[in-house]
Amino acid sequence: MYQNYNVYAVCTFAAIGGGLFGFDISSMSGVLATQAYMNYFRVHGRYRQGAITGAMAGGSFFGTLASSFIADKMSRKTAIQIAAVIWIVGSIFQTAANGIGMLVFGRAVAGIGAGIASAMVPVYQAEIAPKEIRGRVVALQQWAITWGILIQYFIQYGASFVDGGPNNPHQSTLAFRIPWGVQIFPAMLLAGGMFFVPYSPRWLAGRDRWEESIRVLANLHGHGDIGHPKVLAQYREIEEAMTFEREAGGSAFKVLTQPRILSRVILTVSIQMWSQLCGVNVMMYYIVYMMQAAGVHNILLIASIQYILNVLFTLPAILYIDKWGRRPSLLYGALSMMTLLFLVAALSGAYGVPNPRTDPALNAVSWLIVGNAPVSRAIVACSYLFVCTFALTWGPTSWTYPSEIFPTGIRAKAVSLATASNWAWNCALAFAVPTLFETINWKMYIVFAIFNLCAFVHCWLTVRETKGKTLEEMDEVFESGRPAWRGVASGSRLDKLQRDIAEGNVKVKIKSRSRRYEELDEL
Repeated sequence: MYQNYNVYAVCTFAAIGGGLFGFDISSMSGVLATQAYMNYFRVHGRYRQGAITGAMAGGSFFGTLASSFIADKMSRKTAIQIAAVIWIVGSIFQTAANGIGMLVFGRAVAGIGAGIASAMVPVYQAEIAPKEIRGRVVALQQWAITWGILIQYFIQYGASFVDGGPNNPHQSTLAFRIPWGVQIFPAMLLAGGMFFVPYSPRWLAGRDRWEESIRVLANLHGHGDIGHPKVLAQYREIEEAMTFEREAGGSAFKVLTQPRILSRVILTVSIQMWSQLCGVNVMMYYIVYMMQAAGVHNILLIASIQYILNVLFTLPAILYIDKWGRRPSLLYGALSMMTLLFLVAALSGAYGVPNPRTDPALNAVSWLIVGNAPVSRAIVACSYLFVCTFALTWGPTSWTYPSEIFPTGIRAKAVSLATASNWAWNCALAFAVPTLFETINWKMYIVFAIFNLCAFVHCWLTVRETKGKTLEEMDEVFESGRPAWRGVASGSRLDKLQRDIAEGNVKVKIKSRSRRYEELDEL
């Protein structure tokens, strides 16, 4: 069967799995304000809508926890295919929903698929990519998420004009069935297309399929030449790391509790937690409510600009994350988002008034900006800048960092726990934000601003720079004894090993399927 070995092409295609996450994020935002949705499902009360929105995140939480078992046993790429199939099933139930129960069930099932994909796509990308562009190709996951958000939102925006538009009380259910049905097709493409990309060479090595592993490495990084110094250097690093891992305890979950690994698990779980508590949930899931509170008209169109900015400003992060690094992205991002949220809180608190409840369409919010266009525009501008900041910093980095700092044997397990943290907080906020809009209103932005301050302090103390290092060098990065803020030594041992092999100073032995060693004297 034909296999594509272009790293960019392989990782870009796998990132469609991230697009499913993006479809999830905006799967409700464009239909909330349509008469078709409100009249058909009769969603009254903040808890009911929170349950509908949070069902997908809840399913994703459990899908994420299950993902490592599938990925370790059946391979990373098979796990992504299974995720796509589950997403298709859930989307069918959503599209055919005849009530809230069926809708919640469909969203939960689709969430399981999104959870598996969101955990395993970054792992697959990190294990495929060379160190020089690892951050870039893993960041494609976040770019795919932003594209999924944008595409789904505009499909919803277009479908909202079915039968006279979103304000027509007799609007057809096609206004929400069309966008929920369309999201089946990228999952079908993902499930089929993954047959034509290689297995992770590190997963193959972990299954003692060494000959296949080095052939994949050769096709990915050596133009098919098994004797290429770069290929042999990577192979030797992987072999040595695997040997050390097995002596240290292998791939069992108990390894995650070892002090040297546990600290990294806590770090990545926290990074994924902060990526949700930074406030981006408010800006994406409930942008309609935010714009209503700001007194903005033509909400769907204004909100669409935010999704476009999200796509555009993720691109510089993809191009430069391997230059400016992971640590600066997290630190500067947290400070900038904190500042913008404090500004939104100050503007809303100073110029807003309690909702007089004269317009039923605004019942979801309890605090409004009324008749003050400059303040409304300022709040919209802050929300745009917030999304741009997230797209440049925390968006891609929060996926890249967890996927690269763990040993191969436990990488899938550790990343699944970190991603589960993302979905757990995603689910909690999906339930909580409608309530916060109605109860503490503008003070909610202060809460999220404080979370960003906490994230800054935590990252300053614990996040170590990983750019330019191979996956097999992460033990040295985290066990160097240097404080996180002191940085790490530049350069990579892989480069020296590659030079030694090229000069004939180091010989590499390739394991055969029977685990015997065959020395390649000609190398």
